[in-house]
Amino acid sequence: MLEKLEGIEERYEELTRQLMEVGNDYQRAAELNKERSDLEKLVETAREYRVALKSLDEAKSMLESETDGEMLALAEMEVAELEAKIPEIEAALKSMLVPKDPRDNKNVIFEVRAGTGGDEAALFAADLFRMYSLYAERQHWKSEILSANEIGIGGYKEITFEIKGQGAYSKLKYESGVHRVQRVPATESQGRIHTSTATVAVMAEVDEVEINIPESDVEVEVYKSAGAGGQNVQKNSTAVRLTHKPTGMVVTCQDERSQLQNKLRAMSILRARLFELAENKRNAEQEADRRSQVGTGERSEKIRTYNYPQSRVTDHRIGVSSYNLPVVMNGEIEIFIEELSTRDEADRLSAGADDDDE
Repeated sequence: MLEKLEGIEERYEELTRQLMEVGNDYQRAAELNKERSDLEKLVETAREYRVALKSLDEAKSMLESETDGEMLALAEMEVAELEAKIPEIEAALKSMLVPKDPRDNKNVIFEVRAGTGGDEAALFAADLFRMYSLYAERQHWKSEILSANEIGIGGYKEITFEIKGQGAYSKLKYESGVHRVQRVPATESQGRIHTSTATVAVMAEVDEVEINIPESDVEVEVYKSAGAGGQNVQKNSTAVRLTHKPTGMVVTCQDERSQLQNKLRAMSILRARLFELAENKRNAEQEADRRSQVGTGERSEKIRTYNYPQSRVTDHRIGVSSYNLPVVMNGEIEIFIEELSTRDEADRLSAGADDDDE
């Protein structure tokens, strides 16, 4: 680890020198400053670690050579303090050295679809959309609907929306999967509990430079926008349907006022889907023998149950439950996100340790 830290410190110093010599090239200066800022906390902690190791060696040497009782007591105290502190610094360094997902700071595109359960599933999809929108508010992020297929009673057969904010993907990437609800639907006259599902897909927003989609691969259709119940809400053909020929993937967007805006939105969703598809394939190939159970993003996996009669929400991947369902549905999902993030980091640390042993 010390050798790795030494290389990082050298890179940090090199970036500092380059920043001093960059002159008026503001774009280059911004790039250098971003890389330097990303390393700063790690370098500070690495230097603290080196100082602590040196101080421990000096204190131990004093124990062997010192004869003065007062000085020996001070040295013993320092050794005890440093032996407790150094493992904490080591743990922090190992965490910082775990490779970060380059998409963590990206904005997020959500696709929520009603699963089994008919209208009740569509109402649950709307509840999930509201939950994520309120969570975004709590984080001071912005949410915006990109496309929606409503049913007349206020639910969604499917809804696509974007959440914009620093670190949005790092927090929300664990939400992909099948969400299950158990409750008595408003339309149920016998008071029986029904089980319904909705599927959530979470994708990082992708820039054009990150994934190139040839125009020849995309079929573009335009049609009139439709509202809830199927009525046309615009006289002009502003809605856009994109079909990606190689994969058969279809994206529609109709919520913007112009055809161009809808096409741009649809292309953004298509890029995110294709990038996610490529990432999942790459991860499956590289990690088939030790794929993490946290954050795999497999949609077939029932990840969470929302039980209304018992006011309980349970995340099955980590065995964590909240017994305050109304609070969770109002966007307070930190209890799950923090634990999922902690487990994911522990898995990556463990994988990194295995790699070092090999």
